[in-house]
Amino acid sequence: MLYRDALNLALDHAMEKDPTVVILGEDVGFYGGNYKVTEGLYAKYGDKRVIDTPIAENSIVGTAIGMATVGLRPVAEIMTANFAMLAMDQIVNNMAKIRYMSGGKIALPIVVRMPQGAAKQLAAQHSQSLEHMFASVPGLYVFCASDSISAYHGLLYAIRLDDPVIFLEHPLLYPMDFPFEYVKDFDPFKVRRIKEGKDVTIVSYLKMVHDVMAAVDELEKEGISCEVLDLVSLRPIDFEGIYESVRKTKRLVVVYEAPKTLGLGAEISARVSEELFYYLDAPPLRVAGEDVPIPYNRKLELMAIPTPERIYREILQWSRRHGL
Repeated sequence: MLYRDALNLALDHAMEKDPTVVILGEDVGFYGGNYKVTEGLYAKYGDKRVIDTPIAENSIVGTAIGMATVGLRPVAEIMTANFAMLAMDQIVNNMAKIRYMSGGKIALPIVVRMPQGAAKQLAAQHSQSLEHMFASVPGLYVFCASDSISAYHGLLYAIRLDDPVIFLEHPLLYPMDFPFEYVKDFDPFKVRRIKEGKDVTIVSYLKMVHDVMAAVDELEKEGISCEVLDLVSLRPIDFEGIYESVRKTKRLVVVYEAPKTLGLGAEISARVSEELFYYLDAPPLRVAGEDVPIPYNRKLELMAIPTPERIYREILQWSRRHGL
């Protein structure tokens, strides 16, 4: 199933079952969404439940917050995470705070969906990975989806929560076809073990999971057995699931597209170092984006983010330096 179709199916099933679920955002209605995630839903559910908005991200999120406080379950779409910066006042000061400041009396079942990350030559203002910003805000859940299974089940789970969720997608995943199945009792708060291994634990999320798997195919040829963990929830992170794997492998690598400095890899590496210092046979390794705005030039763009070749090279060199 296509990644975008899995998201569409989750929205459709949520709207079919619960009449309080509504969608709002730029071009989500008649046009079917910039990436066709909401295609067909306007015709099926009408303009009262699939609402085209002006190009005004702060108002989109603010309207969704208002809807949530009076009993609706809004799913707001921001065309790209880069544009969510215009809505950060609503996201940080209202969406993340209202339930807490009301002592839990006001539920806030709201999902804000958005793609993030480098696509192909969309340049610095349309290619950022900003998950660390959202994940640093108490009061928010932050989910992401690396394939059609986590896209469908993760989004459906997010819509059914009574708390606010930022749901991150990746533009290059929308047209990709992945195996799909209905998973009973899907839990986004648990890491997904994509591959078993015994030498190295590799933690990743979103599109980087697939680049990691491409690199792992080559690393296995070098005799390095890799365990790959996929994070669906970035806040909270399932640290216990990560610890369980690292206790076995004794080594940790975190691969993420965002700039290396102050990214989620720093937090994961710090937690593992604090909790499992005497288990580790090597210092944790972060393979991440460069600390530069994403360039427009395609060759430079690929130099600014992890690629399968770079992931393979950096893990191999690190492994050889530390006894593998």
